[in-house]
Amino acid sequence: MIDLDTLVIFIAASTALAFAPGPDNIFVLTQSITNGRSAGIKTTLGLCTGLLVHTTIVALGISVIFRTSVVAFTVLKYCGVAYLLYLAWKAFQASSSIPDFHEKATLTSWQLYRRGIIMNITNPKVSIFFMAFLPQFTDPERGSITFQLILLGLMFILVTIAVFSLVSQLAGTIGKWLSTSGKGERILNIVACIVYVSLAIKLILTGQD
Repeated sequence: MIDLDTLVIFIAASTALAFAPGPDNIFVLTQSITNGRSAGIKTTLGLCTGLLVHTTIVALGISVIFRTSVVAFTVLKYCGVAYLLYLAWKAFQASSSIPDFHEKATLTSWQLYRRGIIMNITNPKVSIFFMAFLPQFTDPERGSITFQLILLGLMFILVTIAVFSLVSQLAGTIGKWLSTSGKGERILNIVACIVYVSLAIKLILTGQD
């Protein structure tokens, strides 16, 4: 079992990391502004499902593949880039075709959830980050390292849900205010398009180290 003091420090560090600007919280911010508060929360649940995958990968030691194999890292990275560019294109199309805010097409819960999963899983840096971050809070004398890593990963996910839900609420309020007209909706979709392209470029420039 993990020491209580260590757990408190871990939660504090995880909270700070969740609030720090990064691809995931920027993605949630964008979804919340363009599609509403509930969209941000559904996307968050998708992202955290992806974090479950990364936690399992780290606990089983598979994440070392992404650190040592250029091919595996590159393939997964460019899958993520392709998906972000696809979202950018969809946002651009939406900005060109919205005649009225009240006719806005809505995304289903599954589509939003799926976006979060794909966005998170196709970023190999998450596994590498977990591989570097989580073991710092483990102690071989306190039992199975695998169990400790899984527990820490779950704690990180709970913190992420709390922080990203707050981001979703705040961003959703801003988005609702901005999207009271067709023009505002077009602007939001253009901004979303720019954000997705920026995240894609950032992912392209991401290296293994």
